[in-house]
Formats: sequence, C-alpha cells, structure tokens
Amino acid sequence: MVQTVLIYSMGEVIGDGLIKLPFIAGLRAAFPEARISWCAAKGETVYAGPLKGVVAGYVDEVILEGRNGAAPLDSLPWVKPFDGRRFDLVIDTQENLRRSGVARRGAAKKQDGVRFVSAAKHARDQDWPVAVTDRLARLLALATDGRAAPMPLALTHPDALKAAEVLLPAGPTYVGLAPGAGGQDKRWPLENYLALARDIVANGWTPVFFFGPDEAEDAAVVAREIPQALQPERNRTDGFSGVKGSLLVIALAGRLAAGVANDAGPGHMLAAGGAPLLSLQQDRRKSVKFRPAAQRLEMLVAEDYGSGMGALPVDAAWSALQKLVSGAS
Repeated sequence: MVQTVLIYSMGEVIGDGLIKLPFIAGLRAAFPEARISWCAAKGETVYAGPLKGVVAGYVDEVILEGRNGAAPLDSLPWVKPFDGRRFDLVIDTQENLRRSGVARRGAAKKQDGVRFVSAAKHARDQDWPVAVTDRLARLLALATDGRAAPMPLALTHPDALKAAEVLLPAGPTYVGLAPGAGGQDKRWPLENYLALARDIVANGWTPVFFFGPDEAEDAAVVAREIPQALQPERNRTDGFSGVKGSLLVIALAGRLAAGVANDAGPGHMLAAGGAPLLSLQQDRRKSVKFRPAAQRLEMLVAEDYGSGMGALPVDAAWSALQKLVSGAS
C-alpha cells in the first residue's frame, strides 16, 4: 500500500506550476489517503507561493531545504537527500540522470523492488512524448500500472467555490475569454476577441473576460464595446475579495461551458479548472510541446494561416468554440 509519495522536480515558475496541476489532481485521485510531498530541489516553487492555495488538499508538504540533487556534490554516496527520509513511491519528473540517481535514493526498498518512476530513464526512448502534459501523463500511468491519468482540479477551498458561485451564478451559458499573454507576439488581437464576444452574445451566451492587473486599458475597451460581457475579477462585491489571481480563475473555470485563451498562463488555469479550451497558438512546434492539459481541447495555430497571431481568423475560432460548447467530438 502506498502511504507516502514524493514528487521530485527542480522547481516551478508559474507556467510550469500551472501545466502540472492536472497531473497533481490525477495523482491525488490515485492515492487519496497518501501523504504527498513535493520536492523542488533548487529551492523554489510556486506551490509554496502563488499556487499554495490551489494545491491545498492535493500536496501535503513542499520540500525546499536540504541537499536534494541540485548541486553536483549532492550525488556523493554519504549525502542523505530528503534528510534521509524514504517514500513508498518516488516520481522523478525531471530528465537529468545524475539528479535522478539522487531522487532514487528516496525510494523505500520493498519486497517487490523499489517503487521509482523516472522521466530521466525514459527521456531517451523513441516513444517518449514531446508534450509536457503527455510526459506527465506517462509518468502517472507508469506509477499506477495504467490506472491513473491527469484530471481537472476539484477545488476544496470553500471561499473559492462560494466566490465562483456568486460571480457566475447558475443559469447562463458562460464562455471565458482571456486575451492576455506575456509577449505581444503571442496575443490574438483584442479586436478579434471583441468580434468573437459579439458572436457569443448573438448566440445567447454570456462572454466572461479575464484580465490581469496590468491590462486595465483593455478591460475598459471591453466594458465599453461589449456591455453584456462580465469581468468577474473587477469591481467585485461578492464578499470574497481574498480569493483572487490563479485561485479565482481556476474556480471560475469550473463554471464555464468553454474558454478561449492565448498560449499563456490563463489558458493553463482554465484547463486546470476543467473548462473545455480553445487554445490559440503562435507556432506549431510550441503548440505541441506546451499544449494545455484540458480534457477537451481545440487548438488553432496562427502559423497555419499566415504570419503572426493576427492571421488567425475569427470565423475559425468561432467554429471551434461552437464545437466545444456543444460537446461535439
């Protein structure tokens, strides 16, 4: 019986942390009673910071301290990683063989062998997936004899669930739109999102826009041009103002019929929360490797239509969105 699990990584910035959330949810579903520890060997992870509230109930402990494989000397045989602790199951998500050897020393020895699953062992296999989400899914399947797979987070944070219910009450068909991205070259033009929102309104659905704190100007344009659209993160009166950022977006995602987002953090948040997702990507190579882990996913790649995100046509996005909302396969 697996009572303790260690997930081994080098650490997570926000993008890494978001894309791994469905893996974490699948892991918890496979081992509902186990104590799950997450080691960020380089000492930093968003699971101890911005996403701490999101993984509450999924990850019981985050290990940041100790000689856990980040430095070459951590491989010396007398060094005891994880303070000498052993775990019933160790899943090594990184692909460096030396560090993988350090992670393996955290696996308890059982009568049937060591329960250790490593990306480093399989990264050179010809059939090792390109997509990060598929690699995590493969590790989860290997660790559970094929029983488990990534899945949406079911948030347990009571205030997050209440905030989502107040901000997006039952009744309308909500469609999320997240126009932001870290770089301007990754953004589908705002006017295209506005055109898509008009199609959504004309179809009797309710557009729900998600904007970051630095996107007030775009938010004002949407408020003026699409008065029927909701912006649940702004001018809030729901009484749960402590629920914000990633936690709020993931909670709201569970109330969407579908979402549309660029290749950026909000798209991974919507996917983690369970929303069927239309992902708008800039180029084919990155769209494969960093594909969001949505259970139902449509992707459009601007490179297939011309040069730049502006080449991606609104009518193609509208067709893909209709397919997602209708549930068509």
